[in-house]
Amino acid sequence: MSQESSERTDPPDRREGDLTRTGMALKHDREWDYELDRIVAEVDERGAETVGLQFPEGLKRRGPRVADDLRAELPDGVTVMMSGQPCYGACDLDTDLLRRTDVFVHFGHSPMKESEKIIYVPLFSNVDVFPIMERAATEELAPAEDDPDVGLVTTAQHMNKFDEMRAWLEDRGYTVHVRKGDDRLTHEGQVLGCNYASADVDAEQILYVGGGKFHPLGLAMEHPDTQVVIADPVNNAVSVADTEQFMKQRYAAVHKAMDAEEWGVIFCTKIGQGRWDQAREIVENDDAYLITMDEITPDRLTNFGLDAYVNTGCPRITTDDGPQFKQPMLTPQEYRIAVGEEPLEALEFDTFHGTW
Repeated sequence: MSQESSERTDPPDRREGDLTRTGMALKHDREWDYELDRIVAEVDERGAETVGLQFPEGLKRRGPRVADDLRAELPDGVTVMMSGQPCYGACDLDTDLLRRTDVFVHFGHSPMKESEKIIYVPLFSNVDVFPIMERAATEELAPAEDDPDVGLVTTAQHMNKFDEMRAWLEDRGYTVHVRKGDDRLTHEGQVLGCNYASADVDAEQILYVGGGKFHPLGLAMEHPDTQVVIADPVNNAVSVADTEQFMKQRYAAVHKAMDAEEWGVIFCTKIGQGRWDQAREIVENDDAYLITMDEITPDRLTNFGLDAYVNTGCPRITTDDGPQFKQPMLTPQEYRIAVGEEPLEALEFDTFHGTW
């Protein structure tokens, strides 16, 4: 952050990227690398006149300050715009702003769709991950002498330390199993909220290093026979992912939907979240209606007055936001269970694989 903008907007004890007193206070200060030098160089090389910035929801409040710093470095006459559209992943690009700008910068996620026009800035974190990994190894991981095999996964923000994490575990006697998942993933050991293919490793325990329980809960759902240990360096917490409450919620939604007579089948128009073939297959039934929308919210569905809905878009809308909907909201597989095409015990986590 430039000295001028820092003095104008932040208290003197605030550091760049510090989220305290912003409504997103964390137990540890956190700094991000916005890679402004790379953005400025790309704008200069391309002779760009318009730059679009897209931030994930949790960092939108940092957007104006990043724009300030960027405009201070760019030539006069270059217009900087920010996307106000919701953004929950690299699959969620603001395509309208993308069309209107010469350079489009997507912050907070690693590349999912390669494009010369898009600059992906993953916002690597500088939080020290090793103290919380020490706690996780002491409190929850099986000792290396009892079970040396462990899978290691993390999110885009901590990929800059992934090799060091692996070496740290190996130094303590563990055999670390890592792999790169499918084409939706950029890095070895990376997981998304909708894709855990990198966790398909030969180990009965997996260490997830990252913030919150959003990702590890999905990981544990897709790998029910694996213990997923959460080492959260942001909130300084260690735990084991527990899917029991989540499973009860999903079973309840399926049971409630079994009485549905009319179904709404949602096709999400976000660029990386559409599963057209699945949506079309379901609406071949006479009691199903295809509904297209970009942002899937309870209010938007209420007016249709249908008995239940199937979401073929982002699976996390169904699993995380499901209780907010007035009618049952199911995944495609849960729909097949509700209409009797699959048994209830077959229920599994819905994930995205491959790119769009």
